[in-house]
Amino acid sequence: MLYLILITVFAALIVGPSYWVKHTLEKYSHPDDRYPGTGAELARILLDWANLQAVKVEVSEQGDHYDPIAKAVRLTADKFNGKSLTAITVAAHEVGHAIQDRDGYVPLKLRTRLVQMAVPAEKLGAAILMIAPVIAVAARAPVAGALFLAGGLLTLGVSTVIHMFTLPMELHASFARALPMLEQGGYLMPGDEPHARRILRAAAWTYVAASLMALLNIGRWWAILRR
Repeated sequence: MLYLILITVFAALIVGPSYWVKHTLEKYSHPDDRYPGTGAELARILLDWANLQAVKVEVSEQGDHYDPIAKAVRLTADKFNGKSLTAITVAAHEVGHAIQDRDGYVPLKLRTRLVQMAVPAEKLGAAILMIAPVIAVAARAPVAGALFLAGGLLTLGVSTVIHMFTLPMELHASFARALPMLEQGGYLMPGDEPHARRILRAAAWTYVAASLMALLNIGRWWAILRR
């Protein structure tokens, strides 16, 4: 019974943040024409206000993020073209990262360095993930499950640790950068500030939540290989 309770609590800690982030962002994605301008248009306005004319605003299929190497704020199509509260708030969050970059914000520099350092480990993990199923089929050896777990932890576990470690940086982009810009610029409609705060908190947790869900998938596949 205790084991079942521990498993349930562990699963809730992993699945809960992902569900909360997804639910929050989707909740305020409607109506999709609440604001007169799109997320991309607001991002451009805020970047120009911050004297970041050289930073590009681009549509992306890789999730909403700021690329400090390419100097680009990237938004998924629903945020780039959307006029919902979620669209403009997430756009402001990513501009917050661009301003951190402009100001030489040390935690952002640290995350960029950590991500670059993690690339070799992730490549090694991906290679292990590719060969583990082959070993499982050919040898039916228990080592295949261990290999798969090791590969998953290298590929996804490293990024999870990085995102957890740099979560304060994400919260800083939301509440020390994005929210003041939205409030001082008068970009939020009356009554939307509390909702924008929820969105900004969810935006800060996005990568952590996604990484945790990825680790859950690794655990599930490992259990299958052990059978």
